Amino acid sequence: MAAGTALVYDGEMTNHKLLWEDPNCNLEVPERLSSCYDRLQHYNLIERCISVSAREGTESEIMLIHSMDYVEIVKSTEKMEKEELQKVSADYDAVYFHPTTYHCAKLAVGATLQLVDAVMSGKARNGLTLIRPPGHHSQRSEANGFCIFNNVAIAAKYAQRNYGLQRILIVDWDIHHGQGIQYAFDDDPSVLYFSWHRFEHQNFWPWLRESNYDAVGQGKGRGFNINVPWNQVGMGNSDYLAAVLHVLLPIAFEFDPELVLISAGYDSGIGDPEGQMKATPECFSHLTHFLMNLAHGKLCAVLEGGYHLRSLSESVCMTLKALLGDPLPPLSGEMMPCLRVLCVFVGDMDMKIELDDDKVLLINICRKRSEQVNTKHNVSLNWKEDPKTNNFFSATFGFILPVAYSYQPNLTIVIIGPNQNLGKNRISLLISLLQGLAECQILAVIQDTEEKIMQDIANILTGDFIPTFGNFAPDLQENVEGMKELRAQFQQEWKLLQCSCSGNQSEMNENKK
Repeated sequence: MAAGTALVYDGEMTNHKLLWEDPNCNLEVPERLSSCYDRLQHYNLIERCISVSAREGTESEIMLIHSMDYVEIVKSTEKMEKEELQKVSADYDAVYFHPTTYHCAKLAVGATLQLVDAVMSGKARNGLTLIRPPGHHSQRSEANGFCIFNNVAIAAKYAQRNYGLQRILIVDWDIHHGQGIQYAFDDDPSVLYFSWHRFEHQNFWPWLRESNYDAVGQGKGRGFNINVPWNQVGMGNSDYLAAVLHVLLPIAFEFDPELVLISAGYDSGIGDPEGQMKATPECFSHLTHFLMNLAHGKLCAVLEGGYHLRSLSESVCMTLKALLGDPLPPLSGEMMPCLRVLCVFVGDMDMKIELDDDKVLLINICRKRSEQVNTKHNVSLNWKEDPKTNNFFSATFGFILPVAYSYQPNLTIVIIGPNQNLGKNRISLLISLLQGLAECQILAVIQDTEEKIMQDIANILTGDFIPTFGNFAPDLQENVEGMKELRAQFQQEWKLLQCSCSGNQSEMNENKK
């Protein structure tokens, strides 16, 4: 497996700037880029990365998404004076042009493709590219919302063409809907697009009906577009986690992508004047960690929005730290207790344990039904395996992780006991995901009969292994019913259990038939 994290940056992209007063565009400033790079230097992160040079994207690469006529319009701005630039800018929604815009926009495309090449060729395991102008709003023949060329959409087409990829996941956590990406792949089942965004019942920019939850794609792509529209501001860490655990990850693991692209917009972070949300920078390290468990770790994060410079730069640093494999900081907010231990016991327990306080949370994943009554801090999750199935995702994302993240332990212990029936891949995935908790302080205890999985677990704990999975199969009905009962019993106790959605996953299942 490839090692190391790539970083792509070119200071020339700070030359793109607004030359006149425009209240719709004055947030998109060169300091967005320079402040991020300066903050990475402050934390000594740059020297830990594999430096990858940016290049200009070619016209043929840009036209994987955009029309020739549109490319010519952008190209023509290189020789324009201020008044003419202002006139061309007025033809689009919340866009400005500068004599350097065409060059900077080509650099943004090329830097993104350089990152894709580094990851797909094995030069790096994952990476981050710091670019501007951003891209996820731009469409085939239209600049839109500060965006000139659609960097991530071009990258997806490029990866399909150059590496023959059949399944690409695009996760857009910018606070604005990336309608340009949605339009580009609306009927394409080879690209799964997920976007959460401020919507407010269509009263927030870009004011599109197709930004709502029921825009799920068209034709063969129906079920492969997932919108999570926020209808109020003030969403925090727990809200973002709930959307990822209950909506994104179950579908993403079923989709089984070969590459993950993140439209990494940080206007969804705390303090941003556009988003007005409350997610802290640490939240983005956890979101990144979840996605690193897909596609054998092949992940490319591409900068989009973010207009509070401190929040933006800290969030970028948190994302890069996660990509580098650093311990994840605990999340702040209502979920935060103190001095707590999460114990996940995989196998049948012969002992009876009484837990009368909140210092320990025990989740027992067992084959035989326990005689012990479930309580808030002592839960038996009965799971029957069928050789024909390959699914533990619903239990992982639908119960274990929501409860674990609600609890916020200071130490995680995973015990592999007698009669465990999950298999090494499911156990490996569970341990990998649980590393996001307790600042990666995790202890795995394995009885001698399970020695065969010891090496895989050791590789996961050192960051050298991403488990693989076979074809997805639906859960056994008794497992489904058992999960429903547990969720119903504990959703008042553990708040992250209260958010769930299966509509888009059902759409995908229907399209696979």
